Amino acid sequence: MKVFKKILLALAILLGAVLVAAVGLFTYLTITEFRPEPEEAVTVEQNLQQPMDQDSFTVLSWNVGYCALGEESDFFMDGGEMVRPDSKDWVSKNFAGVRGFLSGRDPDFTLLQEVDSGSKRSYGLDEVAALEEKLSRPAAYALNFSCNYVPYPFPTIGKVRSGLLTFSRYGISEATRISLPCPFSWPVSMANLKRCLLVSRVPLEGSDKELVLVNLHLEAYDDGEGKLAQSQQLRDFLAAEYEKGNYVVAGGDWNQVFPNSEERWPNTHQELWTPGYLDETELSGGWRYVWDDSVPTCRLLNQPYDPADLENTQYYVIDGFMVSPNLRVEQVETLDESFAFSDHNPVLLTLSLEDAG
Repeated sequence: MKVFKKILLALAILLGAVLVAAVGLFTYLTITEFRPEPEEAVTVEQNLQQPMDQDSFTVLSWNVGYCALGEESDFFMDGGEMVRPDSKDWVSKNFAGVRGFLSGRDPDFTLLQEVDSGSKRSYGLDEVAALEEKLSRPAAYALNFSCNYVPYPFPTIGKVRSGLLTFSRYGISEATRISLPCPFSWPVSMANLKRCLLVSRVPLEGSDKELVLVNLHLEAYDDGEGKLAQSQQLRDFLAAEYEKGNYVVAGGDWNQVFPNSEERWPNTHQELWTPGYLDETELSGGWRYVWDDSVPTCRLLNQPYDPADLENTQYYVIDGFMVSPNLRVEQVETLDESFAFSDHNPVLLTLSLEDAG
C-alpha cells in the first residue's frame, strides 16, 4: 500500500509539473505574441536618391521557402514528415542556390517571400542580412511570422523570424508594413503567422506619380475565409493607389490557383493541401492577374521532389501578379529551377508604363 501511495504521489507531482509548465508556456507565448500595428513604417536599407528613369522594367517574385524546402525536403503540414531539414548543409546548399540565382538574374525589382532572419528551422541563418550584403541595393523587410517558440509539432519548430523582403534597383521613397486580417484566434494565433503586405513606393523621374510595389504571401492553412478577407483588403488597397494615379504591381505567393491553370496542373491530391482559387470576374476596369502556367510555380511537400513519380507529385500555379490598368504586360515567365532550392519556382514579369507624364 505504501508503494502504491508513493507511485500515486509521484504521478501527481509529475502531472502537476506538466500542468505548471504548460500554463507557463501559454502565458509566455501570450505575453510575447507578435501583435503588429495596422500600419508600420519599414526601414529601407542601403537606400538611394535615384528615381526610376525607364518606362520598361522587370519584377521577379519568388517564395524561397526559408531556404529549407529544396528538392530533398518534405513538410509535415503537406502530408510529409519533416519539421525542419535534417542537416544545416541542406540550408546552406539552398541558400547558395537562391543567392546565385538572384545575382545572375538581376531584375529591377525582387519580391521574396519566406525569408528567415534567425529561425531554428533554418539553423539560425540570417538570410536577410546575407542577401542584402550580396545584392547591395535598396531593401525593405517586413516580418509576417515572429514567435520565440512554436510549440508544435514534435520535435518543435522552435523560434521563428521570417517575412517578406523587397529589393529595388532604384530608390524607395517609403516602405510600409500593412497588416492583413488574421483568421486564427487565441491560442492558435500565439504561434502563427500574422500576414501582411509590404508596400514599397518608387518615385518616377519627371513625374509626380509613383510605382507602388506590393509584396505578399497570403494565408495557406486556413479554411478559406482568411484568403478571401486578405484578398479583398489587397484589392481595395490597390484600387485606392490606382485612383491616386499611381502604377501598381502586386506579386507573390497567393496560395490560390490562378485562373484556368488547374486545367494544366489538376489537383489530384485534394485529401492533402488544397489552395484557394483566384476569380478573374472579381476584377474590372482593366485590372488583371498575370501568370504563366507553362511551368508549375509550386509543388506539394508531401515527399521529397521526384519528378518521375507522376502519381504522388502534385503541382500548382499559385505565384504571380496583379497589375493596374496603366501598366502594359510585355512578358511573364515561370523560371524552371526544378524545385532544387525551394518548393516554389520564381516568376519573372516584364512591364512598361503606359504614360508616366
